[in-house]
Amino acid sequence: MKQDGEEGIPQFHVATPKEVREGKTTDIYFVRTKEILEKKGLDRRVKAEFIAKGFHDDWPWAVFAGLEEILSLVKGLPLTIRAVPEGTIFKPFQPVMEIEGNYKDFCLLETAILGLMCQSTGVATKAARCKKAAEKRSVLSFGARRVHPLLTPMIDRSAFIGGCDGISALKGAELLGIEPTGTMPHALILLMGDTVEAAVAFDEIVDEKVARVVLIDTFNDEKFEAIRLANALKERLYAIRLDTPSSRRGNLKHMIEEIRWELDIRGFSHVKIFVSGGMNEYKIQQLNPYVDAYGVGTAISNAPVVDFSMDIIEIEGHPIAKKGKMSGSKRVYRCLSCFKTYVTYGEMGNVCECGGKLETLLNPVLARGNVVTALPHPRDIRSYVLSQLEHFSL
Repeated sequence: MKQDGEEGIPQFHVATPKEVREGKTTDIYFVRTKEILEKKGLDRRVKAEFIAKGFHDDWPWAVFAGLEEILSLVKGLPLTIRAVPEGTIFKPFQPVMEIEGNYKDFCLLETAILGLMCQSTGVATKAARCKKAAEKRSVLSFGARRVHPLLTPMIDRSAFIGGCDGISALKGAELLGIEPTGTMPHALILLMGDTVEAAVAFDEIVDEKVARVVLIDTFNDEKFEAIRLANALKERLYAIRLDTPSSRRGNLKHMIEEIRWELDIRGFSHVKIFVSGGMNEYKIQQLNPYVDAYGVGTAISNAPVVDFSMDIIEIEGHPIAKKGKMSGSKRVYRCLSCFKTYVTYGEMGNVCECGGKLETLLNPVLARGNVVTALPHPRDIRSYVLSQLEHFSL
């Protein structure tokens, strides 16, 4: 009998966690490097740091993510790691992680470590930017359909810790310990034949704890669909949602303003307005005056990666690095008052030049293969991100 992967048998084109740990997803030149070192009987104890020299579209900051998966990858190996806490907001050229160990023990994992870090950080950063733009309004991650399904839980976790208030896919919500969030698809309205009939059926059948949020852009004018729904569901209608195609939007901001006016003048000021479809941090800022919540899909799930690099900065206790990099093991401090960050090669003390208290950001998380730090719940990481966002602007 043929097995998955044999000719003519459909299969998922992914690596297993075991294959990743074995180095099967590494770049070939690391395999060749290890072969040369082994045949020459050469190995060295090194320190290597992870930094990003800049971010996409001149972002001024990013949100570090992926640490838990990295620790899952390397635990048990004879390595020591210092890292900033997951969820830390950092700027270019600030080290976020340092690995110490014999180079041959982790050279085949550099590609995987960078992949885990780069993509998770990009998604968390874009989510944080959207949440910052939305101010106190809700941001929901609706991007599961834009990524490989095996990556959905990672995307959802990164979006959540970055600041999203909810996610739509089941497995990600299960791993996060939260309820998945969603409204209804256009398919339901099309199959029912009418927006109000679909909304009434939803209200009759779906659990009471699920907010009644109804799409208003399937068949008719959005304003009149919103009025029809409000008259039909009255106080049970929590929100209406616009997912209007770009070809039919016209002046979306004016459309939403008009809908808000028509609902309010009829006594439906309790009905909130949600918007989705092509949202990003810049569109969110434009629509904020009239919108209560946003569904963001592709912008978050397909966020640009943060382009980290791993560079050796010390060999056998001696500082050394390629040109363009600063050699030596570093310390990273941040002031709890002014939020200024310092990168030094020695101890700095605990007082900022402003008089505020300094905290050390790069701290031990793995010692000789053993995890030595408590891994916070994603809710706590998210809270950490949101508390930092108050000190940063877009």
